[in-house]
Amino acid sequence: MLLTSYRLGNLTLPNRLVMAPMTRARAVDGKPTAETATYYAQRATAGLIVTEGVHPNAVGQAGPSMPGVHDDAQVEAWRVVTDAVHANGGRIFAQLMHGGRIGHVDVAGHHPVGPSAIAAGTDVFTPSGMAPAPVPRALTTAEVVEQVQAFGDAARRAVDAGFDGVELHGANGYLIQQFLSSSANERTDRYGGAGRVRFAVEAVEAAVDAIGADRVGIRLSPGGEIQGIVEEDVPALYGSLLKALPDIAYVHVLATTDDETLMGLRKAWPTAFVLNPGGQIGPVESTQEQGERWLANGADLISYGRAYLGNPDLVERFRLGLPLVSTERETWFSAPSGYVDYPSYQH
Repeated sequence: MLLTSYRLGNLTLPNRLVMAPMTRARAVDGKPTAETATYYAQRATAGLIVTEGVHPNAVGQAGPSMPGVHDDAQVEAWRVVTDAVHANGGRIFAQLMHGGRIGHVDVAGHHPVGPSAIAAGTDVFTPSGMAPAPVPRALTTAEVVEQVQAFGDAARRAVDAGFDGVELHGANGYLIQQFLSSSANERTDRYGGAGRVRFAVEAVEAAVDAIGADRVGIRLSPGGEIQGIVEEDVPALYGSLLKALPDIAYVHVLATTDDETLMGLRKAWPTAFVLNPGGQIGPVESTQEQGERWLANGADLISYGRAYLGNPDLVERFRLGLPLVSTERETWFSAPSGYVDYPSYQH
């Protein structure tokens, strides 16, 4: 089933493999490079590519060498990437990722913001190495509305840059999940308490208003404990979130909770359900067998992260039962190698 086609919104995907978003930290001055275009174009046989996290505004930049999509120069640079992917027959969404409290003033000159003034209790990337995450400045209610609109503005710019759509990053401890989390969100206004899902819903609605529901997805990691995140009553929290979301193109769920909860979310969601079997940076690459199991369990598409790093031709390797190439962690971010230098399988 992984190699069968699927209709996603206004796109026909030739297979059910999604290249998952993965930070590569190789942007220059907030812009993707010619190598970025090569990297994604090499992987254009994926049913859908979702890019690395792209910050929707300047304060949303989580770490050094990460790309944005909030000014004209960034849009122009991304157009080279999307043109290359489309020329190779692919489809590509931009992942809109606002770091929230995951960030540092040394990254881009902006002090991080968050739902509440609570530090993540973890280290973050800075230009001079790892440093403790600072206490973020709590957003006022009016500022929350501005951050919501940043997702809509970025979605519009992404489509201007040639992307087929956008995925909002609501997983892995970044701003959207910070609002969902009881450990990061102690607000008493309409975005706190029983309203913890409101920021995620409004951000999605802003993107939908900008580019249409069939071009919007959201990534979630229900119950995932990373970067200081704690969530209470995960099935109820995410059940209420899915119920409140508009019927967008897809939800992209990491396997960060038990199978029963994941199956319940699948049953509760009316459109495409993308499942990443590896969870949060799994210790090994996810397998074809895991993907087929989740398709049999009701998922529509399967996303692969680490397996796509060293295997640009992952679809063909799955089709022919070819071995996969593993990668070394030191090459994942900012390294001079380990980016565009993995070849297709040589018979």
